[in-house]
Amino acid sequence: MSDIKLAIIYYSMGGTNYQLAKWAAEAGKEAGAEVRLLKVRELAPQSVIDSNPAWKAHLEATKDIPEATPEDLDWADAIIFSTPTRFGVMASQMKQFLDTTGGLWAQGKTVNKVVSAMSSAQNPHGGQEATILSLYTMMCHWGAIIVPPGFTDPAVFEAGGNPYGTSVSVDEDGKMVENVEAAVKHQVKRTVTVARWLKKGREG
Repeated sequence: MSDIKLAIIYYSMGGTNYQLAKWAAEAGKEAGAEVRLLKVRELAPQSVIDSNPAWKAHLEATKDIPEATPEDLDWADAIIFSTPTRFGVMASQMKQFLDTTGGLWAQGKTVNKVVSAMSSAQNPHGGQEATILSLYTMMCHWGAIIVPPGFTDPAVFEAGGNPYGTSVSVDEDGKMVENVEAAVKHQVKRTVTVARWLKKGREG
């Protein structure tokens, strides 16, 4: 039986962060965790989505992925977030979901959740680090335990060297520029390991 419950919560418009989340889910299972792969609710008007064929196609392709709820956060020992940047901060869809967690926070149920985050942008200086840090600011209010990858594995350097969390640049055709799969999987396995240490310590 899996000893760590891992929620992977993402927002994706064109599929980049969905792919990061899928790699994260693979790594979580490889690390022995019970995994839930979850998306946050889309907030954009249907007319806007319909005007972008790639966006519309992605939503159709992922329509069966469950939407994240506060109950999923309560269930999880560890959480991986993945969101594209929007002007240097997380996407509003992710922010709106996190804004619904006040009830959990008030009950102390976000305390000591083990968390880590990933992001994407059109270029390496397009807000990738700032986006992850904007999410970590909220995690400090949660009382969560943030597990950044740091420079703890060669895969981090190979992916571009973001110590806050794996991030990737996306070209005009929607293709990932850097090879980040190994970095994603290292980050997730590190997060699960820390969650396992914490859980064992609690159980004494």
